[in-house]
Amino acid sequence: MARQKFLLGAKAASKDEFYTQLADIERELRYYRKHFKDKTVFCNCDDPFESNFFKYFVLNFNKLGLKKLICTCYTGSPIANSQLSLFDVVDTEDGNKPYKAIITTVYDKTGDGALDMEDIKELFKSGENKLTELEGNGDFASPECLKLMDESDIVVTNPPFSLFRKYVATLMKHKKQFLIIGNINAITYKEIFPLIMNDEIWLGNGMGRWISGFIVPASYELYGTEASINEKGERIVATNNCLWLTNLDFNKRHEEMILAKRYNSEDYPKYDNYDAIEVSKTADIPCDFKGAMGVPITFLGKYSPDQFEIIGADYSLAGPININGKNKPNPQRFYINGVRKYARIVIRNKHPEPAKEH
Repeated sequence: MARQKFLLGAKAASKDEFYTQLADIERELRYYRKHFKDKTVFCNCDDPFESNFFKYFVLNFNKLGLKKLICTCYTGSPIANSQLSLFDVVDTEDGNKPYKAIITTVYDKTGDGALDMEDIKELFKSGENKLTELEGNGDFASPECLKLMDESDIVVTNPPFSLFRKYVATLMKHKKQFLIIGNINAITYKEIFPLIMNDEIWLGNGMGRWISGFIVPASYELYGTEASINEKGERIVATNNCLWLTNLDFNKRHEEMILAKRYNSEDYPKYDNYDAIEVSKTADIPCDFKGAMGVPITFLGKYSPDQFEIIGADYSLAGPININGKNKPNPQRFYINGVRKYARIVIRNKHPEPAKEH
C-alpha cells in the first residue's frame, strides 16, 4: 500500500523521475534479443548521462547486432551525469540543454582490454558517435523527436507515468515496435485495454516484483519498508505494481496455463449484472467451462492468445443493477448477491476440456 501511495502521489504531482535499474533491464531484455539484430533502437525518454537503458544498449551494441542507437534527453535531470560526464564530452555552458546521442559504432576505444562507459565517452569525443543539441525541448512528442522515432525500428524506455496514455498513443500512431514500463493500472485504461484485447499489444515477461525498484531523486520522499539507499548511494523505491508492456513477441506469451480445477456452480457463482462466472484467482480458472469468465486483471500476466479469448472489461460490459432500491444504470463493476467485485476482465477458454459426467 505504501509503494502504491508513493507512485500514485508522484503521478498526481507529475513527478516522473523514475529511473530503471540496470539489473531489471537485463532481466527483461534477454527475452527479446532476436528482435534487435540490424535494428535501430530509440530511447526517447533517456539521457545517456544517467539512463541505464542507454547503458544496456550501448554496452550490448555488438552482442545484439544493433544498427544504430538513438537517445534523446534533458541533461539537467536531478540525477544527471551518473553514467557519463556531459562536460567531458561537449563544450557547453548550460547543463539544462536537451541532447540527442547517436551511436553507430562501439569498441574498446581506450585500448585497455575492456568495454565500458569510458570507451563510450571517448567515442563521443572523437566524433565517431554523435552528441548534438536538440533544437526543441526534447519532448517525446516534439516534431524532431517524432522524426527520430520514424527513423527507428524499436522504442525501449521507461516513459513518464503521467503521460502514459499519450505516449502509447504516439507509438501506435507511428506504428512502432516497443518495450516500455508502466503502472499495472495502465492495463485497465480505456485507451490501453482495447489494444490488449485485440492482441495489438501485450504484457511483457515480468510484472510486479520482477521490477525490483526505481532510482529516484533526492527530492522524492521515500515510502514503505522496502524503500532503501543502495551501495552507490542511489535512492530506491521498491514497487510491486509495475509491468512491461510490448508488441514484441516472445516465447512465454505462447505458453498455456495448466488448468487443474473443474467447474461447479457453488465455487463459481454468476454475476448479477452480466452473464459470466466469477473466478477470483487466475489459478482457479476451470478447465472445462465453455462460457464467459470474469478474472482479475493480473490474469494478463499469464494470458496466452493461443489458449484464451479476451471478451472485454467490466467497465464496459457490466449491466444496470438495483442495490437497496437504488438504480445503478452504469455500475462499471460486476456484482454478486448485491456485493460489488474488484475490477475484472472477461475471458473465454478457446479449448475447454469436456465436462465430466456425474
